[in-house]
This record gives sequence, C-alpha cells and structure tokens, in this order.
Amino acid sequence: MHASQRAALAAALTAFSLGAPAQPGPPAGALPAAPAASAVLPPSAGGQRVYDSARQRLVQVRTLLRSQDSQASVGSGFLVSTEGHFITNYHVVSMMAMQPQRYRLVYSTDDGQRGALQLLAVDVVNDLALLRAAEPAPLAARGLLQFRPAQQPLGRGERIFSLGNPLDVGFAVVEGAFNGMVERSFVPTIFFGGSLSSGMSGGPALDDRGRVIGVNVASRRDGEQVSFLVPAAPAQALFEAHRGAPPVTQPMEGEIARQLLAHQQRLTDAFMAQPWRQAGHARYAIPVPQEDFMRCWGGSTPPGSRGLEFERSDCAMDSRIYIDGSLLTGHFSVRHEAYDGRALGALRFAERYSGSFQNEGFGGKTRQLTAPACHEGEVKEGPDALPLRSVICLRAYRKLPGLYDMSVLAATLDARTVGAQGRFDAHGVSWDNAMRLADHYLKGFAWLPNKPASH
Repeated sequence: MHASQRAALAAALTAFSLGAPAQPGPPAGALPAAPAASAVLPPSAGGQRVYDSARQRLVQVRTLLRSQDSQASVGSGFLVSTEGHFITNYHVVSMMAMQPQRYRLVYSTDDGQRGALQLLAVDVVNDLALLRAAEPAPLAARGLLQFRPAQQPLGRGERIFSLGNPLDVGFAVVEGAFNGMVERSFVPTIFFGGSLSSGMSGGPALDDRGRVIGVNVASRRDGEQVSFLVPAAPAQALFEAHRGAPPVTQPMEGEIARQLLAHQQRLTDAFMAQPWRQAGHARYAIPVPQEDFMRCWGGSTPPGSRGLEFERSDCAMDSRIYIDGSLLTGHFSVRHEAYDGRALGALRFAERYSGSFQNEGFGGKTRQLTAPACHEGEVKEGPDALPLRSVICLRAYRKLPGLYDMSVLAATLDARTVGAQGRFDAHGVSWDNAMRLADHYLKGFAWLPNKPASH
C-alpha cells in the first residue's frame, strides 16, 4: 500500500468519535443453539449419578435490569470454590460487563436458594467470566466442582455429561461424547457430541467422575448432536488469576479492548506466517489462505454456460469472539472471483467487471462502528508488476479504542476480457496490523511466469 493511501485513511479516521453511548442489545442467552424442539434422551445411570453429585454446585445465572426484576439474559454456571466463586460464559453476563450501572446479576439453585452475584473478571476470547456470590457464606456447605487434571486428557468417544438450565425450564443433564478438538479453529474448542440448548451456556461439562472438562458455550443449528465446549484450562486459569479481584463497578471496555488487541496480534502473526496458496489460475497468482484455521469453499459457472464465466473461492474462519448481541469480532475472511469474458467482447466485459467491483459494500455507521473511511487508487509496485485497482476501508470501534474492521478490495487491470477480483476482511485488528495485512494481501497478486498474451 502506498504512503498516500495510509495518510488519507489516517486523516479520515482522526475525526471518528469513540465515545458514543451504547444501547442495549438483544438478550445474550446462548450463542447459536439447538432448536427448542430437539428431543433430549433420558440420562443413563451414569448421567444420573453425575447429576446427583453435582446438582448442589450448579446454578442458573440471570442478568436483571437494576430498576426492575425483569431478566435480560439467562444462562448457567457452577461453583469452583467454597468462597462462592462461579464460572460462566462471558456472553451470559456481557450486558453487566458493558453497563454495570444498568444491570445486576443473580443466581438460583435447584433447591430454590437465591442471591446476588458480583462480576470479577472476563476472558472474552474464550467466552468466560468469573463471578462471586455477594454473600458467599450460605454456599460454603455446597462444596465445589473440581477440574480434571490436565495430565489426564480425554479420549475420543469418552462420555461427557453437560449440565445447565435449558430454555429456563429447569436443571437438566445432557449426555454425549468427546469428539476431539474442533478442527481448524484458531481458538481451542471441544467438539461435544450432544445437544445443548439455549440457557445451558456457562454450565459445566463433566467426565464420569464429576470433574470439569469444559464449559458449555454453543451448538450448531444446521446439525444434530454438534455442540461446543470451552476447554477447562482457560476457565481454571481465569479463576486462579482473579479469585481475589474486586467486583466490577465500571464498564469493562478498556479491559475487553486489551484482550482483543492481544488476540488480534497472535492471529495476525499466525496468519502472515503462512504462505499464500494459489488459485490455479492460468494467468495470475491470486492469494488464497491456508486452511489451518480457515475453511474454503469454491464454485463456478455451470458447464456449457455462455457469456461471462467465473470461478469463485470463499475462505473464512469459523471462530468469532462475542462482544454483545450486535458485535462479533476477531476473525478474517478472504475471497476472490476470476472472470473470463472473451465470449462477451471487451465493452460488455468491462461493464460487467466494473459493476461487480462497484457493487461491494463496506457497511454504514452503527452504534458499535463508525462509518467506513475509504481510499481508492491504483497499485503497481514496479514497472513489471501486475497493475491493480484497490480500495481499502477502515471502520473504528466506537467503544473499544484501538480496534478497527479493515476491508481490502482488489481487481486486476492488465487485460481487456479477463480479470480477477479479490476481497480480504479483517475484523477487530489494530491500525498497524490493518496496514500489514493490506500490504500482505495486495502483494499476493502477481503475474504468473510465462503468462498468456494479453486479451
């Protein structure tokens, strides 16, 4: 990227306000969960035994408006100390984390005990939160759930028992299996072969000895018995690091931004350390990412099609970091389309090719993000380099300082009836890493050696 592009973007972004008041989002509940109508099989004898031994340490966690008792979100949690410490998901308590003056937290047990909760710390990357009872003494006799030692890894197919309060209808146990770690996920996640429902978020997943191996977090709506758990290790680390922390009384945007900045640095470094794959185009080198933590899908015009022909590739990360109901961040996506318009002729191809480029959108101003600041120009690194038309856009996070969404759009300009267009989106990156990633992407476009003659 040229210095003029960077300067233009910097000038445009200096006027952005980062302090606009946030509005409440929809109830957090759970991330994508199984449909409410999913059948839940009765637990086995092992499931009954595990539930009976853990039920006293299981709670429902509710977020309430301070001005009234109406609930804004519902999830689950579990005791990890005799001093009243609980683990749950960050997304269950996200409204409290962002607006503690407006919301409060309460818990209830399966035998009707209730009490107020304090938020101590969050780990937004792993979707975890540490809570403590405001009055811990009444909970001391309930004991705690122990974490399974890291030296005893789970075996594929090992039985897992997930506990929580699904759909706010009562405490339950769901039996399933450990199916290994989710493949190509940048954030370590357990693949649980069981049906988690909304409201079970933050509840414990236990082995057959009642030890915590993970924390319920999400399930896929487009599949059956495909659910996900946060591994126990980051939950245990959060508890050990912050068990003595004071209660949160001010919005946590600064701490959340700090965690996201650390995450995006790891992600950017890992992404840029991988060489680009090539798209298999006869004329151009087109940057396609490795699939270590992304999934790529392809498509093309049907055989025998007339007119404009194209091939398309879409690559995206599965993992997203939940901030609130209207903002998911911490992920990249890359796509491209290669066009062949020799059957159309130069004028009709130019019209279609230019229209495709101009139809790309970059979003508008929201309560979370500023309007995009964009710069368009031609990029050519040297006299023999592939000429590109490019647009780079940045949107600043209004309440998470130092973070941006970045989009780069590129199109080849060397031929009259063939061309390639690509787009790279990075959500939740620093300014410096946005510039690094844009340069890295644009430099992935090049002529291939012995390219065919220009059309």
